[in-house]
Amino acid sequence: MASEMPALDLPRALEAILMVVDEPQSVVGLASAVERPVKEVQAAIAALVADYDGEARADGTPGVRRGFELREVGGGWRIYVRGEFDDIVRDFVHTQSPAKLSQAALETLAVIAYKQPISRGAIASIRAVNVDSVVRTLLGRGLITEAYTDSETGAIHYETTELLLTQLGINSLDELPKISPLLDDGRDGFDDVR
Repeated sequence: MASEMPALDLPRALEAILMVVDEPQSVVGLASAVERPVKEVQAAIAALVADYDGEARADGTPGVRRGFELREVGGGWRIYVRGEFDDIVRDFVHTQSPAKLSQAALETLAVIAYKQPISRGAIASIRAVNVDSVVRTLLGRGLITEAYTDSETGAIHYETTELLLTQLGINSLDELPKISPLLDDGRDGFDDVR
């Protein structure tokens, strides 16, 4: 005898998953996550799209158009802000004070930005302090990433990410200011970079 699947509010379960994802999710992936057939998941997604768009429900209850929508993008589904609210959301996000980096994190980030790719040991040598926890913080915030591991030494080399460029409001590292004029004699450690 086949066991019955437990009762599940499928649209709400999908909604909960879609609220926390960073990337569009495929119907197959969603079906696997909620352990339901693909056809049921497709129907539930269609119901969510209609619900968010404010369409009247099957019982005739009028719907309410939401400030967000469920969109299919890149072969998957994800919740997005409706286009007409882009400006207000962008303004809100830009006016919020992001978590600030410590002075040590800013200094380490500057060393990585100007000398990348660079190993943790080389960063520590330039800064003359242990940078392990600072590097972990920068990795955790997505401002740097592991570029490669040196095959001879096993040292991981780090580089900055696109997120850093976005946070700085620049298109490339070439837009960083030249550092040599900021140093006493223009030669201490950074004379060969920007």
